[in-house]
Amino acid sequence: MPKIIGGSLTEHRERTRLKLFTALAQLMLERGFDAITLADIAAKAGVGRTALYNHFPDKESLLLAYMTYETQEYVASLESALDGIDDPVEQMRTYVRRQAQLKRVYRLSPGPDLRSVVSPATQQQLRSHATLVETVLRRILERGIEEGAFTDQPISTTVSLVNACLSTRATADGDPDAIAATEDFVLRALGAQVPAVR
Repeated sequence: MPKIIGGSLTEHRERTRLKLFTALAQLMLERGFDAITLADIAAKAGVGRTALYNHFPDKESLLLAYMTYETQEYVASLESALDGIDDPVEQMRTYVRRQAQLKRVYRLSPGPDLRSVVSPATQQQLRSHATLVETVLRRILERGIEEGAFTDQPISTTVSLVNACLSTRATADGDPDAIAATEDFVLRALGAQVPAVR
């Protein structure tokens, strides 16, 4: 009979899931998702394949659960960082910095783009995770427009443009000057009053 980790079966299941998530994340840093097998994940996590199948029927289910967990953790962290910041301009700066930090941490697998190696249904579910983060950005933009800190503009288009600005290699590499320049660029594009030189 397998040994139970934790004080209860519920705690055991949660700890096992976290071990599987950690194993998947580590393996994705080493190679593409398409090159990872469930056996690889189980071995890296130190659990049997049967235990893995008790949690996830296939690799894509594990990926989606991992992404859900990570997105919820990130959004909670982002909300915590924004808590107590009333100025929409400072909220946007915080959002840009946090997103730049996230891009550094989640530079995933060296293999093919994740969206190209999963099913269409999984692609759609992966997109829904980005929507959770975009909801925070929308709230910042709406408040900034309402308070006159940002010029009136179409929110959906602006969300896409802000996120595109955060997809550069310089911000992903964590270059502080590039991140500061990106903050200022985004704020100017939103119509915020930003000093010419920081």
